[in-house]
Amino acid sequence: MKTMFLNLALIVLISGCASQNKYVQWETEAPASFPTINAVGYAPLDLQPSKNHSQKVLMAMQASKIAAYRELAEQVYGQKISANSNVSDWLLSDDHVKASVSGIIRGAKVVKTYPSGEFYVTELSLDFKQVWNLYQQQNRPRKIKDVTYF
Repeated sequence: MKTMFLNLALIVLISGCASQNKYVQWETEAPASFPTINAVGYAPLDLQPSKNHSQKVLMAMQASKIAAYRELAEQVYGQKISANSNVSDWLLSDDHVKASVSGIIRGAKVVKTYPSGEFYVTELSLDFKQVWNLYQQQNRPRKIKDVTYF
């Protein structure tokens, strides 16, 4: 009986030490440097599906902007490559390669958009300091600044 009481008292003492109350103070930390990346998107003017020239220009403007955003996403997130090859009778009978990119680009700026010969061109710039500031507004990454036990 005495041993059981001592064991119970020991368990209560040990568990009491493990559950200390504490206050943790957090602080955000900025990266050491912020790169800026650039991307260029192209779209052919003549291949746009319209008979009206001004409509073709507007469609090419939009297509070149999307192409530039895709290039930015490729630089930020990378590209997923899937490939499949089939061999029959020791000859390559079928070969498929698929590339895709997925991601969200925030804070990009259109540097320049202009026609160039048979193409429409859009140049984008992405400053990672701006991306970091936008991210701070939404997610607030943090590190421990101080811990106070009481």
